[in-house]
Amino acid sequence: MISIKDLLSRIRWDKNLNSEDYALYYFDRISKTLKKIRCSDIERVEGNFIIIKQQGKEISIPLHRIRRVEEEGVIVWQR
Repeated sequence: MISIKDLLSRIRWDKNLNSEDYALYYFDRISKTLKKIRCSDIERVEGNFIIIKQQGKEISIPLHRIRRVEEEGVIVWQR
């Protein structure tokens, strides 16, 4: 299976893929629930973290918290 880091890189840089079609679900340790974000909302990948912006703040999410990635509702990667 492809690593999550490689998959996110492919989604971001492959011209044949549209990052708007992809969503990822990560475990939020504060609310203890899975949260959904669009892959197009990812600003960058730094080391083992994805960086997103919400309400003007940068938020770091560890890659190990990502549980699944979906393309238009179909699971394409799952931990």
